[in-house]
Amino acid sequence: MPSFALKVIRPILALGGKLAPRATSRLAFALFCATPSRRPAGDKARQVHAEGRKRLSLAQATPFPVGKSNVMAYRFHGRGAEPRRRFLIVHGWGSAAAYISALAQGLAADGAEVVVLDFPGHGQSSGRGLHMRMAVDAMVEAERRFGPFDGAVGHSFGGASLMLAAGGVMRQAGMISPRRLVVIGAPTRIEWLFDAFARQLGLSAAVKHGLIRHAEEVAGASLADFDTVRVADRLGTPLLVVHAEDDKEVDADHARRYAAVSSARIHWANGFGHRRIISAPEVIETIRGFLTDEPAEGSRSSAA
Repeated sequence: MPSFALKVIRPILALGGKLAPRATSRLAFALFCATPSRRPAGDKARQVHAEGRKRLSLAQATPFPVGKSNVMAYRFHGRGAEPRRRFLIVHGWGSAAAYISALAQGLAADGAEVVVLDFPGHGQSSGRGLHMRMAVDAMVEAERRFGPFDGAVGHSFGGASLMLAAGGVMRQAGMISPRRLVVIGAPTRIEWLFDAFARQLGLSAAVKHGLIRHAEEVAGASLADFDTVRVADRLGTPLLVVHAEDDKEVDADHARRYAAVSSARIHWANGFGHRRIISAPEVIETIRGFLTDEPAEGSRSSAA
C-alpha cells in the first residue's frame, strides 16, 4: 500500500477500532483482500507481460462465472491423440495467467491439455478483491468444467490455495482431486501475513482479532486449518515442492517444512527468486517430469 494511502487510512482504522471495532475489522478485511494494480510495473514487467499475452493468444479463452466474479480461463489443447493428460495451473497474488504462461505452454508442448486461470481481481477476470475462498471456488468450478485434472500447479498464493482446494479444507466449498500436485514458492501457513498486515496498518489487537475471525467465517475454516503441510500429509497425494532459497517474498523455511511429508519431494531452484522461478526452463522441465512421472535430467531434488 502506498505511503500516502497509509497516512490516510491508519488514523481512520485507529479511530474506528475504538468506536466500532467489528465494522473496522470488516473494513480491514476488505483492505486485506484488495488486489493490486494489474498494470505491469516497470519495463521488465511490461516485457514479460507482453510475451505472456502473446502465448495466451494461442490458447482458447473461456470465461466462466464463479460467485459474483467472472473468471477467465485459458485452454492450451496440446497435441497428439486422445487420451491426453490434463493439467491446471494457477498464479500468485498480484500476478496473472500471462506471467505463468511459459509453464503452461511448456506442458502443452509435451502434448497435455493445460488450463490456466486468472483469479478474480487479476488478469482478465473481473473484480477488485481476492481471498483464498474465492481462489478455491474458482479451482473447484474449473475442475467441474474442464477436469478431471491429472495434475495441478500453483505458484505462491496460488500454491497455498491449491493445497486447500485439494484438501477440502473449507466447509461447503468443494474440493479438487488432481493425481499429482506442484507448489512453487508457496507459503505453508498464513498467520505471518495477518501479522505483517496488522503492523503495516497499525491495527489494534481487537481489530486484528476481529479481522482474523471474519476471515475464518468467510473461508469456512480456522487459520490453523490452513496449514498446507498437514493437508499434504493427510492427503498422501504425490507432491513436488519447488522453492528457491533466495526467495525474498516467501521464506524457504516454508518449503523445508514439507521434509516431514512422505509423499512430498523438494526441488531447490536456487538463483531464481520468487518470480523468475515460474518461467525458468529447468523448473518447467522438472515439473513436466514430475507430472508425467518421468525423471527430469539434472534434477536437484531432495526426497522428503
